[in-house]
Amino acid sequence: MVFDVGNPRRGSRRIRSGDGFSLLELMMAVVVMGIVATIAIPTYSRYLTRMKTSTAIADITRIHMAIERYSSDKGKPPPNLATINLDGMIDPWGNGYVYLSFEGLHGVGQMRKDKNLVPINSAYDLYSMGPDGRSVGPLTARASRDDIVMANDGKFIGVAEDY
Repeated sequence: MVFDVGNPRRGSRRIRSGDGFSLLELMMAVVVMGIVATIAIPTYSRYLTRMKTSTAIADITRIHMAIERYSSDKGKPPPNLATINLDGMIDPWGNGYVYLSFEGLHGVGQMRKDKNLVPINSAYDLYSMGPDGRSVGPLTARASRDDIVMANDGKFIGVAEDY
């Protein structure tokens, strides 16, 4: 259906009803949205990973401070996190934080170790098993690289791979 719209200054022009997007215009819009998604999704994923890591570091710092307060009062670290009312804390990946007091522990088998297989702490270990939910003693093991650990008796708290 075609309408003539008269304009006294410019003459008349024709307007077609039913104008819409062509197939080419729609395909271009889909391509542009695909390119934007290709860039945005990995960036957002990295942002979420950094946010979860920062949350775990803050939680471990909070637990570490509570353990240090208990240790200064009692002269030794608590036997477990329940003693300081922090046993219900869950890391950003849905796992509980792992705490191991060295009090009464024989040998270094269960302790977290650096690349030289030397324990990274002297009184207790505190860590999150990270995104994969798996962990073993040496930080160099594949299952432990993504863990968020406390090392050097609290002087380092971060990703095991960075230690």
